[in-house]
Amino acid sequence: MDENPDVPIPVAHLFHELDLKLIELLHSLSPAEWTRQTLARQWTVKDVTAHLLDTNIRVLSGLRDSHRTESPVIRNYEELIQYLNQLNADWVKAMKRLSPKVLILLHEVTGPLTCDVYQSLKPYDTAPFAVSWAGETESKNWFHLAREYTEKWHHQQQIREATGRPGIMERKFFYPFIDTYMQALPYTYRDVYAPEGTVIKVHIPGEAGGSWYLTRSGKAWVLGKSEINRPVAEVSISADLCWSLFSKNIRAGEIQQGIQLNGNLALGKQVLDMVSVMA
Repeated sequence: MDENPDVPIPVAHLFHELDLKLIELLHSLSPAEWTRQTLARQWTVKDVTAHLLDTNIRVLSGLRDSHRTESPVIRNYEELIQYLNQLNADWVKAMKRLSPKVLILLHEVTGPLTCDVYQSLKPYDTAPFAVSWAGETESKNWFHLAREYTEKWHHQQQIREATGRPGIMERKFFYPFIDTYMQALPYTYRDVYAPEGTVIKVHIPGEAGGSWYLTRSGKAWVLGKSEINRPVAEVSISADLCWSLFSKNIRAGEIQQGIQLNGNLALGKQVLDMVSVMA
């Protein structure tokens, strides 16, 4: 499927190719590499691979087959995080009994089917799950798909980083990822006051990156890609660094280089606290 120019962040056409990159990567791993620790906290390469498989199976069971399982009443964001963390932990623990070869086989079977489901979704229909890390209580499918794309991109990137493989940093794949992550900026600044028209610029250098402008408008912050007013703060973060920072794999206090802050530091530093995953 070709890129859809009517969708704010078109990614449906990228899932299949990204999935093929994952399968090729997994086939290349040595037995020792499957046991390496990743940036995903306590998860090894094998655990991250199992988590990616869980996503496929949940999409096929829930979205394609309309299968529902009993879940607890969730009253707030913190309870949602606790529920998802336990759900993920239970799956990863159960998958420890599977060999890497079986995990690869299951990815080869479920991956193409999952890509088909993603491509079948109508972009502007209401999504089954809201993109909560962007502050939404209801989302459209195009944003849901973009969020799912970031999950598949950054978990594969974790495996690549842990095993010393080249990252997926070409613009075709990286820009939709980081563009989606930037959608969390207005929510990140929701409690930050600034005068009307205040602009904060976030820049990811390099051919794969770009610039985003957060503007104070009324009682909210609005994200755009055009400079309306001169920024009072500018934040530059390297492409190699931003994916792990905004995925909460690392925190700003652990970083020695790769970040530049100019102008109003108090306003600019808030960017570094953005989290574009459920964590």
